[in-house]
Amino acid sequence: MLDTQPDEGYTTADGRKIGGVAMEMKNITLRFGGVVAIKDISFDIRWGEVRAIIGPNGAGKSSMLNVISGFYNPQEGEVIYKGYRRPRMRPYQVARTGIARTFQNIALFEGMSVLDNIMTGRLNHMKANIFQQAMWWGKAQKEEEENREKVEKVIDFLEIQHIRKTPVARLPYGLKKRVELARALAAEPSILLLDEPMAGMNVEEKEDMCRFILDVNDEFGTTIVLIEHDMGVVMDLSDRVVVMDYGKKIGDGTPDEVRNNEEVIKAYLGVTDD
Repeated sequence: MLDTQPDEGYTTADGRKIGGVAMEMKNITLRFGGVVAIKDISFDIRWGEVRAIIGPNGAGKSSMLNVISGFYNPQEGEVIYKGYRRPRMRPYQVARTGIARTFQNIALFEGMSVLDNIMTGRLNHMKANIFQQAMWWGKAQKEEEENREKVEKVIDFLEIQHIRKTPVARLPYGLKKRVELARALAAEPSILLLDEPMAGMNVEEKEDMCRFILDVNDEFGTTIVLIEHDMGVVMDLSDRVVVMDYGKKIGDGTPDEVRNNEEVIKAYLGVTDD
């Protein structure tokens, strides 16, 4: 455990209380052969906030999200979670610590119903053995009933009751995105990672997704880490923003601080010193 001073957090401009540090990325460097995807980046994530990671294409944003979720292990640096240095872990082990995610490219089981897809988000909460599950008796029966109740609450929360028995393959893109969010929420994460949750959506679908993300943060108290290219969405949703470019961090602060950062403006608008 780290020897740190107590952190009381801070209060946002709209009066919400943000807690102390949940996770800290310290001097993270990630290489793929001779390619450096992330170069010596440090930033923190605080309990209860919406923390955005932005940057041009190829900046290393998804690679950073993959480090947080355990898909990649950096060659240098440390991930500090809940005050402890996190050892090398597989993604399923990271998920058991209270971290869930959605993907840039939808990763659902197309042949399964919406309900069954969301139920897979409860796997880490299921303790019955294979024999008990196959026979569906005793502990397995009680466990499934409890998990199904949790899933039904998520379905109601995201307003997808009308498609709960529909095969995912028959759903339009926007609803598939919402089902993927539902599956991640079913895991009851402390930290939810969203990789471009609004990508490919029309205006109405984006508005719905923004509302649900804010509700998840506000009603469940879930800490959210968000990658998104729509700057209007980022500035409206986020408490703090970290900006990456070519694997480096070029900005970090509130939305107002970031939008007025000259280096960030150059990276996005291509403004030269001349």
